[in-house]
Amino acid sequence: MNGGDALFPLVEIRGLRKSYVRGKQVLEVLHGIDLDIPEGDFVALMGPSGSGKTTLLNLIGGIDSPTGGELKIEGRRIDELSGDALAAWRAETVGFIFQSYNLMPVLSAQKNVELPLLLTDMDTGERRRRAAIALDLVGIGDRAGHKPNELSGGQQQRVAIARALVSDPRILICDEPTGDLDRKTADEVLTLLQRLNRDFKKTIVMVTHDPKAAEYARRTVHLDKGTLVDQGTLAGGAEH
Repeated sequence: MNGGDALFPLVEIRGLRKSYVRGKQVLEVLHGIDLDIPEGDFVALMGPSGSGKTTLLNLIGGIDSPTGGELKIEGRRIDELSGDALAAWRAETVGFIFQSYNLMPVLSAQKNVELPLLLTDMDTGERRRRAAIALDLVGIGDRAGHKPNELSGGQQQRVAIARALVSDPRILICDEPTGDLDRKTADEVLTLLQRLNRDFKKTIVMVTHDPKAAEYARRTVHLDKGTLVDQGTLAGGAEH
């Protein structure tokens, strides 16, 4: 896992714009966003429905491309990458955690976590070893042989987090990661994310509508109608 303190902006966003064309209408979702995310930050993106927070998250994660502006990660202009180059960058750099766990129902937890490593030239033994480490890290190493339908919602999300971690990404992109969980289970998952940020220096960008979830982050960034209205103040994140 990567170490080090927050020394430089891992993510640098300048004048970022995103538009979609629907028929003859151009819908501008983001209007010139400026934002720095230091290495080791844990940012909660909040805002009303339609504010652009998920669009911004997808741009940072390389799932989508901006219409204008600059998006640098580790000093690299990812907004200028072609489709194949962007996919390769994404596989090396970003781990994704979604509200729906997106686990393969026919595979064990161990095999689900190994999936991202199948795209590499890693041998079977090394894939197995790394997946076991990731499952231990999220606290469910003893469930490695279980299939998703044999796990609770919270355990399935832990498997999804282990899968996001297994390739040791620089950034974790989380889209409503606790949206389907009850409060107690959500708090357990958020505490795990907080530990990954603090102990392993993982940079985390999380979209949430839940103010209680945002309390776990180091700072909260608010968007409204495609504009950044508050970048928050870098803090420690509330201990729970």
